[in-house]
Amino acid sequence: MKKVKVGNITLGDGNIYVQSMLNVPADDIENSIKQAAELEKAGCEIIRAAVPKIENAKLIAALKNAVSAPIVADIHFDYKIALACVDAGVDKIRINPGNIGSLDRVKAVADACRAKNIPIRIGVNSGSLEKGLLEKYGSPTPEALVESALNHAKLLNKFDFDDIVISIKSSDVRLMISAYRLLAEKTDYPLHLGVTEAGTERMGLIKSAVGIGSLLCDGIGATIRVSLTADPVKEVYAAKDILKACGMGKGAEIVSCPTCGRTKIDLISLANRVEEMLKTVDKPIKVAVMGCAVNGPGEAREADVGIAGGNGEGLIFRKGEVVRKVSEDRLLEELKKEIDKL
Repeated sequence: MKKVKVGNITLGDGNIYVQSMLNVPADDIENSIKQAAELEKAGCEIIRAAVPKIENAKLIAALKNAVSAPIVADIHFDYKIALACVDAGVDKIRINPGNIGSLDRVKAVADACRAKNIPIRIGVNSGSLEKGLLEKYGSPTPEALVESALNHAKLLNKFDFDDIVISIKSSDVRLMISAYRLLAEKTDYPLHLGVTEAGTERMGLIKSAVGIGSLLCDGIGATIRVSLTADPVKEVYAAKDILKACGMGKGAEIVSCPTCGRTKIDLISLANRVEEMLKTVDKPIKVAVMGCAVNGPGEAREADVGIAGGNGEGLIFRKGEVVRKVSEDRLLEELKKEIDKL
């Protein structure tokens, strides 16, 4: 995979970077900065902001001064806004070269970005595919999306620009997966993965997990964005959880049993409290929350540390070996002590 530097990170270096997008109006700089700080605190590694008007380019400089995560300017159609964002110190531009007008405008953006080592993300969306490709393929097929993306890349290549990242998003999960797989066969540019317009928090997470997760397990992708109709901070947590589910995450992972008739403890509440606690644990560990003191430690023997509930009491265990027995009201406290020791 080609390496593309975005601010202080490098796409294509073997890591998968989490990003999200501000949903505060671009002219509300104070609250945009506040939200960017919240995203960075949650673990967002790349922050994107819509820049709909040229005067909004001043938001880029404000964000750069407020957070250390790279800032991406999302631009539609107007090449002058892209140039203004480059002047403001943006770390990456998201634009479709074929949609900004004449070739001299494309060249102007390519030249400006090359001069300051600013990459460009080409963002193709199944809902806004070019008319000619729709006529050629009949619908937004994977082949149509890939051809669109590569045509945009060739347009930038024409002006000696090659620091390119590509996304080909769709709200159709199967289409999105097929398109990215085809694109990965045809290019070595870093790919930005996402299911666009995925939906509300619950369904959006499910669709994103299926789409993004399938591709990550194929070894495809350099950065991901989970699109949710929700607080962007929840996008970051969802993305991190998808990475953990694919064995690529940072921080602690929770495993917990689904409960059954043998459960003698309020495991659902306990598991939720443990999950909340683990949000601030950056150790690469697996933590188990099991509802059966008889079978729990054995079933979760792969966990670095865990708890198994009984009738008013529970067990603390490590790698399947019981460490000690504690009362139910101290389980969470004792589990945290064991995590701190790791």
